[in-house]
Amino acid sequence: MRLSRSFLPTLKETPADAQIASHRLMLRAGLVRQTASGIYAWLPAGLRVLRNIETIVRQEQNRVGAQELLMPTLQSADLWRRSGRYDAYGPEMLRIRDRHERELLYGPTNEEMITDLFGQVVKSYKDLPKALYHIQWKFRDEVRPRFGVMRGREFLMKDAYSFDQDYASAVASYQRMMLAYLRTFQRLGVRAVPMVADTGPIGGELSHEFLILAPTGESGVFYDAALEGQDWLAEPVDTDNHQALASFFDEVTSHYAATDEKHDEAAWDKIPVERRREGRGIEVGHIFYFGDKYTKSMDISVTGPDGTMIHPEMGSYGIGVSRLVGAIIEASHDDAGIIWPESIAPFRAVIINLKGGDEECDALCEKLYAAGPDALLYDDRKDRAGAKFADADLMGHPWQIIVGPRGAKAGLVELKHRATGERVEISPEEALKKVFAV
Repeated sequence: MRLSRSFLPTLKETPADAQIASHRLMLRAGLVRQTASGIYAWLPAGLRVLRNIETIVRQEQNRVGAQELLMPTLQSADLWRRSGRYDAYGPEMLRIRDRHERELLYGPTNEEMITDLFGQVVKSYKDLPKALYHIQWKFRDEVRPRFGVMRGREFLMKDAYSFDQDYASAVASYQRMMLAYLRTFQRLGVRAVPMVADTGPIGGELSHEFLILAPTGESGVFYDAALEGQDWLAEPVDTDNHQALASFFDEVTSHYAATDEKHDEAAWDKIPVERRREGRGIEVGHIFYFGDKYTKSMDISVTGPDGTMIHPEMGSYGIGVSRLVGAIIEASHDDAGIIWPESIAPFRAVIINLKGGDEECDALCEKLYAAGPDALLYDDRKDRAGAKFADADLMGHPWQIIVGPRGAKAGLVELKHRATGERVEISPEEALKKVFAV
């Protein structure tokens, strides 16, 4: 994309109503614009980040056997009455009546709908287990929306749901999803620590939330540094083997990790001082096991192995896709702007033409642009070099390919790594190879 033709409206001044770094930087870098209280339009660069996160989330869900579908944003109030949650959920739920006076709601979550869909199709334990997910917009009418997309009213979420015939199989599904989450967050370029959590209004018995460490986090966190050294991408786990899953799960949960709500000082004191880590965390994912809470209340059953009817055991697994954008920026930025992990950056690199109109500079930039993939941005604006550098740092491109008259004459470019500031002078071909690993 050529920056001169793009819809990437950067701001020099910080909006007065933006209180935290991610909100300020998302507005200034042209990722979003607010359209109503707690509701945002995602501009092209912001949407690219959302799509990159979705792709990784989708790949890891598919990897553990979850199947994607797409449920509507509007749900019937009757579904929620069947589970008993319609009147209990509270004012966060947006309730609507259509022209025929039928009661609807804008879904804040999808346990009822997925349970009903499952019950329409699956009739026997032989068709279990099942894991289904979608990536869809949700709405919760926050009493005080703030911090940009971190606490908005409309948000994009991946929610998955598992159905199993018994407790042991349900726990295996839960463990399978924990592995998928650890792999997902590692691929997103962040360290999200799984911590024992309350089940909240959804209910249940087994629950973990995943928190990204950031100074502006809403929760205090305490964890064992042993969790930092795990490479979940390099340590394959046979997700069809219950014993292998149990061993993996035992390894993860054997290390202390808790939010301030669940913090146990006695257990904390047993951890060697040099391994204790404290800070603030932002919740970006939450997994629950809640048994037959919904299948029983909604009267959904299947034929069991002995011919009797059983209520399948369920779990629910959420990742805040749009919230992740803000959380990652909170964890990865500096005074100049965003520092995107390469896996989710809207553009992998930007070409900065230091002297537009110079024949050799223009020719080399055009050559680079033509050879690069879609994830390459070309700053071809008739602007001073300082402004181009400032916008490149603000938008957080992992790499900057800098083309100036001296280098162009020698057939070289300067490659800058945004995260480290390291600069090296290399050939255009080597720069593209390094940036795109081709």
